[in-house]
Amino acid sequence: MAVNGGRSRGAGRPTLEEVAARAGVGRGTVSRVINGSPRVSDTTRAAVEAAVAELGYVPNTAARALAANRTDAIALVVPEPETRFFAEPYFSDMLRGVGAEISDSELQLLLIFAGSDRERQRLARYLAAHRVDGVLLVSVHADDPLPDLLAQLEIPAVISGPRSAGETLASVDSDNYGGARSAVEHLLSRGRARVAHITGAPDVYGAQRRVDGYRDALREAGHAEDDGLIEPGDFTEEGGHRAMAELLRRRPDLDAVFAASDVTAAGARRALREAGRRIPEDVALVGYDDSVIARHLDPPLTSVRQPIVEMGRAMIDLLLAEIAAPRPPVPGAPARSRIVLPTELVVRASS
Repeated sequence: MAVNGGRSRGAGRPTLEEVAARAGVGRGTVSRVINGSPRVSDTTRAAVEAAVAELGYVPNTAARALAANRTDAIALVVPEPETRFFAEPYFSDMLRGVGAEISDSELQLLLIFAGSDRERQRLARYLAAHRVDGVLLVSVHADDPLPDLLAQLEIPAVISGPRSAGETLASVDSDNYGGARSAVEHLLSRGRARVAHITGAPDVYGAQRRVDGYRDALREAGHAEDDGLIEPGDFTEEGGHRAMAELLRRRPDLDAVFAASDVTAAGARRALREAGRRIPEDVALVGYDDSVIARHLDPPLTSVRQPIVEMGRAMIDLLLAEIAAPRPPVPGAPARSRIVLPTELVVRASS
């Protein structure tokens, strides 16, 4: 008894050649359709897909990966301690965007922490064995050796936010400069005159750009530059608490604070409450990220929304392009691909 248009029971799994014969095309055309190549007409694609469905063809991903020297795995590398990853919504939103973008593919996603020297050394050995097709790097500091290691190993990589203006790796970021400007302009429009800034980690380029936006907004509004209103933070709640306490000690007359993240703003809010300052009556407060934290603070936090989930999706798209057409970055040359997504100020009761 024949089934599947002439294939007999027990004949084994259908082959690529049989799909090609059923569709009336060549083997290479079937391979292009299965691998999502755009160089196939809609009519041909429909014929191949119909043949695949009729025959019950399942691509042999292991053979394809071996033939193409591919692992069908990518790594999301976070050079931070695990405690920070699970404490800050930024990372979970990024992971959500990455996961959503590859959910319909055959790619495996590996989450790797590299927050210590030992973890970095272990990761270097793992990457040197070429066990992944590409790497997404999230939360990278200026002196992190991982991007240069990836370039040396010629492993396709995309970074969430460049390390500097001269970044050579492909990157996806939000408009840190514009977001900071909008936050400060909002505070000034509310009549605040002494706007402080708790920065992010000084060795993170995105944090530096937020400082630039803060400074330029004040300068263009006619305010004299006052470094006494700027205090370094590190994107953490404890860092925000410490920085806010120092700012209040140094400049008790401040009437507004722009914090470099919502987590930082949560720490600043605690210090303001301890000092008896009301929000927003005495001190207006603005954060950055528009995370779930912003919506659940009391009062709800005004925050700059950066599209973190969309950033994760865009990173995957860029990485797949890098994997498909690998070209090692050239030292000193600008990155081939740099995507900057817009931000939006979400005004709530804290300002």
